[in-house]
Amino acid sequence: MRGIKGILFDKDGTLVDFQATWFAIGEMMALKAADGDREQATVLMEAAGYDFGAHCFKADSVFAAGTNADIVALWYPDASDAEQAKLVKMFDEVSAEQGSAQAVPLPGSKDALASLHSAGFRLGVATNDSTSGAEKTLLSLGVAQMFDAAYGYDAVANPKPAPDSIHAFSDLTGLKPSEIAMVGDNRHDLEMAKAGGAGLAIAVLSGTGTRESLTPMADVVLDSIADLPAFLAREA
Repeated sequence: MRGIKGILFDKDGTLVDFQATWFAIGEMMALKAADGDREQATVLMEAAGYDFGAHCFKADSVFAAGTNADIVALWYPDASDAEQAKLVKMFDEVSAEQGSAQAVPLPGSKDALASLHSAGFRLGVATNDSTSGAEKTLLSLGVAQMFDAAYGYDAVANPKPAPDSIHAFSDLTGLKPSEIAMVGDNRHDLEMAKAGGAGLAIAVLSGTGTRESLTPMADVVLDSIADLPAFLAREA
């Protein structure tokens, strides 16, 4: 094994069922942006990465990989900087409350986290959701006590795929980046792992990413984090 002692997890698509949790919330926010015009809301949803034909979010789309600031910039291109800042704050509040309240855990995720925590791994979350949204979701899932920290896009100077969250987790835990594994379902998770010098870039197929999109950048591709304890045990 590569001396992995800490694990940073993406949130949506890695700990949480992205499709089940976020479609209704995204549609609600799109309807607001479209002033109640459902046809225009559909256009906005598609622009942000929802595939209505396949009934899923596209890999590496704004919805799947971006921040609320990215969504606001896409949906409100003519808004002033001040107006966009207010909208981002509103989107953060809505996504934090609704996202945590409606969070659907992925099968086997809680047991996997409990196993990893019991084994002594330091656990953290690195997400392009807000920090508040991440913390509220961990509480909602009943796993917050297992985590040392949650880093949203607003907790670091530069969100994923920049390596800031890896550096922050390294500073907090005293671990070297090479002792930290990054686990996620999109390319930006793996890009962050590489940029930050993480010891392992682990892709999971439980979210919006595909084996084809993730394999080129991943050290290993797992079906979900339910497979992570066994993988790390095998590699020890």
